[in-house]
Amino acid sequence: MSALAMAYIFILAVFAGVEVIGRVPTVLHTPLMSGANAIHGIVLIGGVYVLGMAGDNVSLKVMGFLAVVLGTLNVVGGFVVTDRMLEMFKARPKDNK
Repeated sequence: MSALAMAYIFILAVFAGVEVIGRVPTVLHTPLMSGANAIHGIVLIGGVYVLGMAGDNVSLKVMGFLAVVLGTLNVVGGFVVTDRMLEMFKARPKDNK
């Protein structure tokens, strides 16, 4: 696969991701975070693939590195937000005084 074809795939994936996530209402954003984590997992796999196929092409290495870093930040942030949301639903301990 040529460098230009991989660059096109990367750019199309960015636009598709923005369109999908951009249409989610703010109220539903946190409950859908686990689904978004799956999407960002795919971004991570794509970034690793681009990095592996980049060879000596610096622009592909930069795009792959950015995909891996941003995808990782989104996955970790999604798990943190989901964990905090689930903490709200746990029963609080009662005082036995």
